[in-house]
Amino acid sequence: MIVCVAEKPSVGAYIANVLGAKQRKDGYFEGNGYQVTWTFGHLCALLDPQEYSDQWKAWSLSSLPMIPARFSIKVSGDEGVHKQFNVIKNLIAEADEVINCGDAGQEGELIQRWVYQQAGCKCPVKRLWVNSLTEEAIRDGFQQLKDQTEYQHLYEAGLMRAIGDWLLGMNATRAYTIRYAQGTGRNRQVLSVGRVQTPTLALVVKRQAEIENFKPRTYWELKTTYRDTLFNAQIPVEEDEYAITSAEQGEALVDSIKDLPFVINSVEKKKGLEFAPKLYDLTSLQVDCNKKFAFSAEQTLQLIQSLYEKRVTTYPRVDTTYLSDDIYPKVPGILAGIKDFYPQVTPLLGAKLPKSKKVFDNKKVTDHHAIIPTGQRPDNLTADEKKVYELVALHFIAVFYPECEVSNTTVLAKAGDIDFKVTGREVIKPGWRAVFANLTPTLSQGEGEDSQDSPDSLDSSGTQKSLPAFVKGESGAHIPQLKEKTTTPPKYYTEATLLRAMETAGKTVENDELREAMKENGIGRPSTRAAIIEKLYQRKYIVKQGKSLRATETGINLIHLIISPLLKSAELTGLWEKKLREIERGEYTAQQFLDELKNMTSDVIRDVKTNKAGMLCPVCRQGLIIRGNTRYGCSRWREGCTYAEPF
Repeated sequence: MIVCVAEKPSVGAYIANVLGAKQRKDGYFEGNGYQVTWTFGHLCALLDPQEYSDQWKAWSLSSLPMIPARFSIKVSGDEGVHKQFNVIKNLIAEADEVINCGDAGQEGELIQRWVYQQAGCKCPVKRLWVNSLTEEAIRDGFQQLKDQTEYQHLYEAGLMRAIGDWLLGMNATRAYTIRYAQGTGRNRQVLSVGRVQTPTLALVVKRQAEIENFKPRTYWELKTTYRDTLFNAQIPVEEDEYAITSAEQGEALVDSIKDLPFVINSVEKKKGLEFAPKLYDLTSLQVDCNKKFAFSAEQTLQLIQSLYEKRVTTYPRVDTTYLSDDIYPKVPGILAGIKDFYPQVTPLLGAKLPKSKKVFDNKKVTDHHAIIPTGQRPDNLTADEKKVYELVALHFIAVFYPECEVSNTTVLAKAGDIDFKVTGREVIKPGWRAVFANLTPTLSQGEGEDSQDSPDSLDSSGTQKSLPAFVKGESGAHIPQLKEKTTTPPKYYTEATLLRAMETAGKTVENDELREAMKENGIGRPSTRAAIIEKLYQRKYIVKQGKSLRATETGINLIHLIISPLLKSAELTGLWEKKLREIERGEYTAQQFLDELKNMTSDVIRDVKTNKAGMLCPVCRQGLIIRGNTRYGCSRWREGCTYAEPF
């Protein structure tokens, strides 16, 4: 008998139906030589500290760091979880072969492997790897099963991620709670510290501090109107400085040119192409859904997961915006499947479709390709599912349309000694922009900051203001004006911008290609970032005000307490993520990473143990020790306490 283990009951039912295992049993289907069962998410987990050693039952600094000689797993969950595990265990015990039909990713591989280990699996294990749950994809997948050893590196990466989260999370949480948390015993507040959640929180806290400490500066801009067109003065300035820093200076400039002719020095027109927005990976889909529909990252993940399970979109937990070459022959069939829902497909039917490297690139695809429709009819979708599906479908249609042809015009002019400039853009042929025309405002126009990879960077008609037909050498009267401006602070993070910051380890990156290259150093994985943000809400480290994310006093205090850069640096955590991806590709060993993990954990605990900040002052016995740039001091130094000690 061949035993198939799916990731959840609904997926198990699909697979059983395709395989002809029609007989329903308690916890599995059977028939046609197959038994199809399923897990419930994380059936197994690493042991808790106290299950390794009695010394780790009580929370004390002296027992840290907790580093097990060997990590072990257990079945975790309620009675229903244990019952289902026993079903799987009993089926595997009698199996001739097991087929891992788990979620086709790092986490899914780990979940399944742990179940097989805990069940004592001795028979051969094969791996089903599919990009969608359509009948065709499942049948094709069963024709191309691979031995599970081919996914060993994927499992090792998932294992090191889990062990890393355990080592740093368990140890740092205990250390900071023991040392700094308020209350005692059961009333003590737990300060939750995590490998990904803490640097994510630090991003929010840092941005909030930048906003609160921001000091606005007033400056002036010189503009002039000529032929109903507003030109901007081009006055050279030093970096981070402003050309006009006083009203008097500005008025003097206005007076110096107001009676002089305005002369057009050059008119340059360049034709250009705008490429369609990229296909979606999970993060970019979450970003757009947050902007357009105010969906949370977690809500978008649930919706796209539901669309995947309804077999109308492909596997969602992906971090690439590209397709592999083998998808190209399937594109006409996918488009034909959705033509009744999207008339934008009609011009593509029967036409030779382009195969651009901006869409199809095997080098940019590893386990899964970008999120696209499967071609199944998107019937019986909820209102929110329809919104998400439409984004995916329209982006897929758009990449097979021609580029948008534009004309960019730059006009340089002069009045007296001051140079002026204006630019304009005109759409000559809309190309792919026609796909997004005549949509509801929520789909055709984004909310908040413009996205560089969505069709929202222009106005609702798809164009920016075109310019009059200026001619080099022409001149005439103009109306100069001085506009007072005030510098503005950075914006609070929204879920959309925080997701982007996690993807790029806190760096602001607008360019699509550069952002794509930086994904390897992002913090967290696409599949886990939404859960990390939800944890920050649940632990009351951040709150949402409108669309803005604000750090709470608890969250701010936690970040200020943490002295280890490893725990709150997005960049350092991003480097760690890069190593996990290298393990997945077989370019770095799990043992090397585990050794680094142990050293990192020991360093974090040593920092907490040796840091005196937060302790009662030994001199006045009233203030608390605070950490300066080079030494410790008492918080009551203004009241005359003399305690000071270098570190």
